[in-house]
Amino acid sequence: MTRIEVTTAIAAPVQRVFEVSLEVEIHTASMAGSGERAIGGVTSGRMKLGDTVTWQARHFGLRWRMTSLISACDPPGYFVDEQVAGPFKRWHHAHYFASGGNGGTLMRDVIDFAAPLGPLGTVAELTVLNRYLPRLIRIRNDHVKAAAEAGPAS
Repeated sequence: MTRIEVTTAIAAPVQRVFEVSLEVEIHTASMAGSGERAIGGVTSGRMKLGDTVTWQARHFGLRWRMTSLISACDPPGYFVDEQVAGPFKRWHHAHYFASGGNGGTLMRDVIDFAAPLGPLGTVAELTVLNRYLPRLIRIRNDHVKAAAEAGPAS
């Protein structure tokens, strides 16, 4: 299993960043490069504890589907999304939000994941996914940052 951590400073209040991070439309806009869209469960608006969403996207030239569940949520401090069906052997993504001073927020993503296929999956983690996934998270976080800094919560 592999762990990825990404921290992003955002010039917006913690509550605002937390809420924006749960918006389906923000996520799909951030992943436009892979054509990601919500095709099942919650397909628009703000997700909450117990919600599931099925995402479909194209990565590495292949179409992927992943259904995730908001399995933990303590506004505005954190929420967790976990894969309940999809390509990973394990996917656990914790999103943490804390004051960054001056009214801003430090958003920290902690992702624990494992690729399927045993030793072959481990090779994929080490050679491809350890670089690819942090880049995707940074792209997503840039969109969250832009949306949160653009205006007040809806």
